[in-house]
Amino acid sequence: MRTLVTAEAMVARMKESLKLLSARSVSTIAFACLLLVACGRGEQPAVSNAASPLPPKSGPVQESHPRVETALVEVGSGAHDLTLSGKVAYGEDRYSRISSPLQGRVLEVRAHLGERVQAGSVLLVLDSQEIAQAYSEYVKEDSDLQYATRARDLAKDLYENKALPLKDLKQAENELTKARAEFRRAKERLLSLRVPAQELDKPLDRQKITSRFDMKSPLTGIVVERNVTPGQSIGGDSGQVVFTVADLDMLQVVADVYERDLALVREGQFATVSVEAYPDVSFPATVATIGDVVDTTSRTIKLRAWVNNKDHRLKPEMFARLHIQVGEATPLLMIPREAVLEVDGKQFVYVVEGPDQYVKREVKVSTISPDHVRVLEGLTSGQRIVIKGAVLIKGQEVKG
Repeated sequence: MRTLVTAEAMVARMKESLKLLSARSVSTIAFACLLLVACGRGEQPAVSNAASPLPPKSGPVQESHPRVETALVEVGSGAHDLTLSGKVAYGEDRYSRISSPLQGRVLEVRAHLGERVQAGSVLLVLDSQEIAQAYSEYVKEDSDLQYATRARDLAKDLYENKALPLKDLKQAENELTKARAEFRRAKERLLSLRVPAQELDKPLDRQKITSRFDMKSPLTGIVVERNVTPGQSIGGDSGQVVFTVADLDMLQVVADVYERDLALVREGQFATVSVEAYPDVSFPATVATIGDVVDTTSRTIKLRAWVNNKDHRLKPEMFARLHIQVGEATPLLMIPREAVLEVDGKQFVYVVEGPDQYVKREVKVSTISPDHVRVLEGLTSGQRIVIKGAVLIKGQEVKG
């Protein structure tokens, strides 16, 4: 009886196992079907509501650009600024690089760096043997002149009394001429050594000339350079600059103007100067001179403008920009600066050829104001160009 129950139990267990196996097989088959369906769907293109990109086009750009603005190129005659690059410099005839005209030893230095000196002020005192030697030569020539003068007078009296032949009188006169020339040379040498002329005009026994030499400033200004100390020996080399004195109250800006802009500038024009040290300050200036020679390398002409510098804020050798006011009577072809793009060192704009049609045109321009440029080549009055959004058109060309 126990054996029968056991057999029936085993049969029941086998039936349950078969049911579970069938259920698992169905699930596996269903999962495989679902997987195949999903894979099949993945191979198909996805559906999207976004607009498809248009195929690239060649030639003029014909895309519609809502942020592109255009305008006509017109000739303007309003007042504008022509901006030139340059640097601050000493004014012509307002600075002096002083060298010693003779050799000697420095006894005393009276001028110091940054000090203001007057014209005629003593800068240093020098002990020079050149003065002593030159004065000795002067005394000798003075004596020879006195002797030649007396000899000529005596020869003249003897000739008039027929006690001397004419040739001896002529010889005495020639000797007097030579003596006068030598005396004049010796005197000029002393004057070149800055010996006072009024001292040499005195009788010889009353003259007071020593080897002491006072070097004086030729103009009123500031000592901006000093290359000497007490006890130093200096020579008569013109290349050895001992002092530099400059009038800093009035400076010049030396700028380069291109040939194409030469007709826009003239002497006496009002201008302003700006430097990086004071970006918010405009220093008033006036065009002084325009050069007559063109630099063969840069194709520019030197222009100088006076600028008042009473407060001494401008310093020589500063880089500067000179803004010259171009009068209203000068017609100029101008366009906004934003309309000009640059690629590989070349400048170009987009010219409107038709509805949504833009052609790239190479141009040459020069700066006329912070917001506008002057057209030199490439455009004519009446053409319509892109003034805003040119970068978008350029980007579309690159993308295409």
